[in-house]
Amino acid sequence: MAQINSLSFVKPGKYESSRFEKIHNVIFENSINGSVAVANEIATLINAKQQTNSICVLGLATGSSPIKVYEELIRLHREEGLSFKNVVTFNLDEYFPMKHDDIQSYHYFMNEHLFRHIDILSENINIPNGDCTVEESLILCAQYEEKIKKLGGIDFQLLGIGRTAHIGFNEPGSHQNSTTRMVTLDHLTRSDAASSFLGMENVPKKAVTMGISTVLEARRIVLLAWGQNKAEVIQETIEGKITSKKPATYLQNHPNVTFVLDSEAASLLTRINTPWVVDNCEWDSELVSKAIVWLCGKTHKSILHLTDKDYYEHGMESLLAIEGTAYDLNIKMFNQLQHAITGWPGGKPNSEHQKRPERSTPEKKRVIIFSPHPDDDVISMGGTFDRLVEQGHEVHIVYQTSGNIAVSNDEALKFAEIGMVFDPKNEIYSKIIQFINQKNSAIPDSIELRNLKAQIRQKESLGATRFLGLPDNQVHFLNLPFYETGTIKKSPLSKKDIDLMIAKIEEIQPHQIFAAGDLADPHGTHKVCLDSLFLALKEIKHKPFMNDCWVWLYRGAWHEWEIHEIDMAVPMSPNQVLRKRTAIFYHQSQKDGVMFQGDDSREFWVRVEERNKETAQKFNKLGLASYAAMEAFKRYHY
Repeated sequence: MAQINSLSFVKPGKYESSRFEKIHNVIFENSINGSVAVANEIATLINAKQQTNSICVLGLATGSSPIKVYEELIRLHREEGLSFKNVVTFNLDEYFPMKHDDIQSYHYFMNEHLFRHIDILSENINIPNGDCTVEESLILCAQYEEKIKKLGGIDFQLLGIGRTAHIGFNEPGSHQNSTTRMVTLDHLTRSDAASSFLGMENVPKKAVTMGISTVLEARRIVLLAWGQNKAEVIQETIEGKITSKKPATYLQNHPNVTFVLDSEAASLLTRINTPWVVDNCEWDSELVSKAIVWLCGKTHKSILHLTDKDYYEHGMESLLAIEGTAYDLNIKMFNQLQHAITGWPGGKPNSEHQKRPERSTPEKKRVIIFSPHPDDDVISMGGTFDRLVEQGHEVHIVYQTSGNIAVSNDEALKFAEIGMVFDPKNEIYSKIIQFINQKNSAIPDSIELRNLKAQIRQKESLGATRFLGLPDNQVHFLNLPFYETGTIKKSPLSKKDIDLMIAKIEEIQPHQIFAAGDLADPHGTHKVCLDSLFLALKEIKHKPFMNDCWVWLYRGAWHEWEIHEIDMAVPMSPNQVLRKRTAIFYHQSQKDGVMFQGDDSREFWVRVEERNKETAQKFNKLGLASYAAMEAFKRYHY
């Protein structure tokens, strides 16, 4: 468990390694540890206030970031007797218009995730009102501000951060003197919320938010940020200039603010991303690779053209002192990247395997490709999939979830109506059509509708796998239970999910497992699916057949591996790129502006083709052979 004092405020930039930082930050290995530490700080404050019979005023946030903080506060209440009877809360924001009982409302969110589980007095809960007229909102916002002031201000303000650098719903352009008010939401903010609302068209265009000035008046501020998606905005906020274009940068002016980050959210901070620039660092093989690739980018040179002078001028003289001359380093790195490139992702028979990313034996391997959704396999590694089948390996595709939530109601209606044409008396089709016509975004999909959507995705998947030459009996649909809720919000990963994963691995006994390491998807399913694999591997790694099993992680749908992270790169010819595109096209329900496209307006087949092309170009710029495209993989050691 994280120590409470680990969050103690320290003036930023105190140490040489943090000299670019203007906001104090604490980095945890994962969001759970960070959340526990924050919850402990809040609990300590509440208890301290209770000792003096004082009210504790908390400013609270919504979204995915604070959920685990709230879970820990609930645990402290239930198991350690933490009382909230002296607590008054003020939430940051609410959508407008929005009814309190709507499942998308922040009233509903706070009740579900915190308030109904603790002993806080209902009259002490304050959330901006989105269920009113515009005129009424002006009065209510002023009253909100006045109530905060009467209580002496906010003792502790919990924040998240959006990718526009908004805090609350203070979007780019917000003034530092702003108070509680109605605002217009940025397009990117609405895009990020689209998955929760089952489509961009359902996301409100306005919201009511606490202002920048109100936030900055809090005596203590803690901001949470988890995951790779937040890395760029965190770096800009902590190390960049104060600007209204990035409202979170106003926090640089606060005397007692701490950013609590996981390792992924902190990954682009200078002391983490390029530690050699700011201080001496401990060089390991991964850091050396990263630094040399970075140096090539800085100097616009290929690896073999780097000189001793280049290393010295860019803070890497300590690396030369350890490794020798630039020539030695360059050759070593060039060979490392060259050996990562292979047209034999299952291993090349009768070859010297020590210099290849995969083993040559056994010559024919049993392979599992785990795909979080029905299409991630062909989107992210369609070329490698094609190559493995072509080279005679026993390939099994295992779709972990049904992906039904990503099928639009319009698409499902089309299939239901076609079904009625051929079977007019079918009650299931009739029921689905009636349900869709009466449904709104707040109503979860019925079981019948979910099943139809699942079948749509299943048959699309079979179309793609058949095109790539895979027998139907080697295509498996797990339908992991955590996913089957009918809503965006999923259930926690359970033993049943893990058991299904274990059973499939034990049935096939693979020599290779490919799994999605692309964790930036907006609904978080990729991460849950990867966690299910890791937990399964943990339970069965002692079994003899696992001694021969290697695990490879792919990306592509949302982002790509960096060059220094790649352990295996599989080139694709122009013809193979076209075959991969055709396989993706079989997933028709996921084309033409799908529900969960994120902030990238490109179709999945377009973005992945461009990423594969960019990966090949990056290798070429480093001095290696030129290919049309490349799929990249990182080995996972369990």
